Parts: sequence; structure tokens; C-alpha cells
Amino acid sequence: MREPSPYGRGLSRRQVLAIGGALGATAVTGLGAAAALSRHPAATGAELRSAVPLPPPFRVPLPLPAVLAPVSRAGGTDRYAITQREVTAEILPGVRTPLWTYGGTFPGPTIESRRGRPVTVTHRNELPVPTVVHLHGGRTPAASDGYPTDLVTPAGWQRHAGHAMSGHGMSGHGTSMHDPRAVTSELTRDYTFPLDQRPALLWYHDHRMDFTAPAIWRGLAGLHIVRDAAEEALGLPAGPRELPLMIADRAFAEDGSLAYPSLDPTLRERPGVREPYLAGVLGDVILVNGAPWPVHEVDAARYRLRLLNASNARHYEFAFVDEGDGRLWEFHQIGSDQGLLAAPVTHHTLPMAPAERYDVVVDFSRFPVGSRVRLVNRLGSGRTRDVMAFHVVRKAPDDSRVPRVLSTDLPAWRREDAVRVRDFSFRAGRMGEDDTHGWLIGGLPFAPSRTDVTVRHGDTEVWRLVADVHHPVHLHLTGFRVLSRGGHPPLPHDAGLKDTISLRPGESAELLTRFDAYRGRYLFHCHNAEHEDMGMMANLEVV
Repeated sequence: MREPSPYGRGLSRRQVLAIGGALGATAVTGLGAAAALSRHPAATGAELRSAVPLPPPFRVPLPLPAVLAPVSRAGGTDRYAITQREVTAEILPGVRTPLWTYGGTFPGPTIESRRGRPVTVTHRNELPVPTVVHLHGGRTPAASDGYPTDLVTPAGWQRHAGHAMSGHGMSGHGTSMHDPRAVTSELTRDYTFPLDQRPALLWYHDHRMDFTAPAIWRGLAGLHIVRDAAEEALGLPAGPRELPLMIADRAFAEDGSLAYPSLDPTLRERPGVREPYLAGVLGDVILVNGAPWPVHEVDAARYRLRLLNASNARHYEFAFVDEGDGRLWEFHQIGSDQGLLAAPVTHHTLPMAPAERYDVVVDFSRFPVGSRVRLVNRLGSGRTRDVMAFHVVRKAPDDSRVPRVLSTDLPAWRREDAVRVRDFSFRAGRMGEDDTHGWLIGGLPFAPSRTDVTVRHGDTEVWRLVADVHHPVHLHLTGFRVLSRGGHPPLPHDAGLKDTISLRPGESAELLTRFDAYRGRYLFHCHNAEHEDMGMMANLEVV
């Protein structure tokens, strides 16, 4: 009998079929069956249930992550220092939860920077495992982009580990994971971000080879906001009426720790998750800025909400509901992953996949003082249908506005400028010659030593993507425009410049992008974190 993979990366045929109807159908019959299922908003993944009593919603005040102060502004560069360390904190009221953190908090501290002014962040790793930091959405040189094998190891790691791990010599799916180009450092590493990019909400998170999903789940995520004078002159809601909201689901074990189905809870040797979580891990507690189902007191005025879906695998469809009459209220989308739209888009609901960011303005002056407005997830059920609430507590002057023209600096790329068209499938399939299955791009599992795509610096390309189940596809380094979905025009929320697109089961999409930033090795991958840990990444070389 064939020995199982020692690293848990492969899925047997039986495991693939057990993941769920859509994935099983795709593994056996291809995209046709998945396309038939695409009419149903079924989740990809399985939900963990917490083993501790959960608090009632809308009792915990919304926390706002602290803004990190630079340690130096000398030489035209803002320099920051963050220590990655374990802490114990109270997330659920009265329950103590161990966390892995940036700077001792979850989320980590927010970095606020100016467009075109470089930032250097020195990360010090005092955790028990190696880490990698990726600035998601950053236009970043390859050396600081957070390639999964560019590890920052704890002090003495190589001496006490006895062998290199996580990207160095692993062979979980039959392909050597040795990476001759990996650049590792002990204890500290400087990440430099030129920030020559549009103002936007970015986020930083762990990106370690094979262990991204459990590391983010344990707390390694934080916000980074890029600003500029042109955006500030628009008159959008600002100050206390600009709220960053990092939304994530988690589950809690009986001892108060974060429950997660790792094959190796130490995250030191064996990556992967137990069945039935191979398609993604969902939690039954919705956290906003690290608080369960919080409430925030607001003026009867406009608020700018900067939304990030930092969940591993959960998709949301957000709506604002008046508790008084149950009505869905409209709101205005003003931004996307890579900054402001050209003009506002009005929504009553907004779908959001893992790693996507949306910038919206909600006018609470429409509600009487004393009203409670709930942010709900229309894809959730039971406790996961609620996200947070806003309590309108006072009338107040409001000189903010949502201008009809938001930005004029979006790229003017055209389809006819593309020098080539590429096709990529995101699906479950065979990892190699044996019967193990996993998550593949173009029929191949990730291998650091293989270059999957080579592009010329400055080239414009069309990428055509197709999925079996839900796959939020993220491109490092560059943003893109959504040209079409399933042969039809893009959806209203696809407006602007994106870096992550949510592919629904059986769906195809066309993207237009230009590789005009930096040369070097980058990634594109599914941002269902469990999928990327199980092989759904590919290498992109800009030459």
C-alpha cells in the first residue's frame, strides 16, 4: 500500500470527493459540473464550531488598531520596527486566547504612509517558527515582497531544527521544495517599500511556505494605509469618521485558544489540515478588528468604511440593515483593492472574497438618533450572518461629501495594447504520477524552483482565468482591470484597479494588467489560504 505523504500536502481521491459536492463534481467530470453549481452561493470550506460559550452580538465596543509611530524619518525614509511575538489577549469577554502577533496586538499596528515616500519596516521574529512578511497590494521590489521561502528564522533555528524546513527540502507532493534562490535571515529583516503607488488600503500578513493559513489564523495580520494630498482634498469623511474594518472569522477551543485543524499544531514540520477542512477553514465567530460582533457609536453623518476581508476562506455578501424595518440601505463604493474608483458606484449588497478590500461611504444621517444599523453577511447563517452594528447616537455637523469624480489617475490600459493572452485554470487535480490530489494552477502544484510564467518588463497582457470552486485569485506586484466575467461585462463591484478577483464556482474571467514596476520573482495564487498552502501558487518572473 502506498505510504501517505509525510507532509500532508496531497489529497487522496477519496479526500477530494469528500470536500464537497462542487469540488467532487469538478475532480471527476471537470468544469461543466461546477458551472452548473455556480448558480448556488455555496461556501468552499467547512466550518469549525467553537467549544466555549459565545457572547451576544453588539455588546463589545469596536476597537481601532493603533497607528504605529516611526522610529526615524531621516534621509527621506520612514523607518518602523515591529516585533513578532506571542501574547495572550482577551478576544471573547472573559476568555484568554494565545495569539501570534505583530507588535503584541491583533490586528497588528496600522502603518500610515504617504504616496512616494519610502518606508522600511524592520521585523524581529520572536515566534517559535520562521515567518515571512508580505505587503498585500504593495508595488514592491522582489527582495521585500515576501517570497514564501525568504524566511526570517528565530534565533538559533537552524542549529536546533537539525534540518531546513518550510520550502527547503520538503517534498510533500512529490516535487522537490528546495529553493536555491531563497534568501533567509536570522531574527531580523528589513522590508523596504517605495510606495510609488496610488493611495489605498493595503495589508501585511505572514506568507511562509506551507503555513500561511494557520499563521494568519493565529493573528499575523495588520493594515497599511497609503495616503496622498489629492485624495485628502476630495472632502471624503475623515478623522474619527474614517474606520478601517478588518473582518475575519475564527473558532475557539475549550481552553480559549484559537481552534484550527492543523496536522501539526506546532507549525514546525508537517503542513496541511485535517478532513473535512481541505477546501478551506471557516470559523463560527465573526471578528472585526479582533472583536466579536462589535458595536460602534456613530454620529448622524457620513462615514468612510475601509473594509478588508482577512478571513482564510470565508466569502461575505455585505449589506446594511435598519433594525427598525429590516430594510437594506444603499451605500456608495468609492474604492477597491488598489485605491479610488473613477466615480462612485451605488450598492445595496457587496460580495467580498478573502483578501479583497473595498472602500465605502455610508450616510448615517438617514437614520433617526437612537437607531441601530447592522452590517450583515447575507451568505452567513445563524451567528455568522451578523458582522457588527452601528448605533446612531447624536446629530452632528457634516461637511464631508462624495464627489462625482473621485480620481483621474487610473491606468488607461486597453485590450488592444496586450502583447499576449494567457490562460490559467484553478482547480483540484492530480499532484503527480501517484493518486494524490491537491489544488493546482494550470494543472501543476507550486514548486519554488520552477518558473511558471515569464513576462517582459513593461508588457501589457490579458489573463484568462477559470475556476472549479471559489478561488480568490491574487497577483503580487501589479493591479489589474477586470475585462469580463463569463463572457459578460464585469460586475459593478469589479470597478477600478484590483489585485484580487473572486472567481465563483465554474466561473471564468478576463484581466488586463501591465508589468511596469520592478523586475524579479513574484507570485500569483489563490488567496483561500488553505488552497495556497496545498499547492495553488505559481511563479511569475518579470525580466
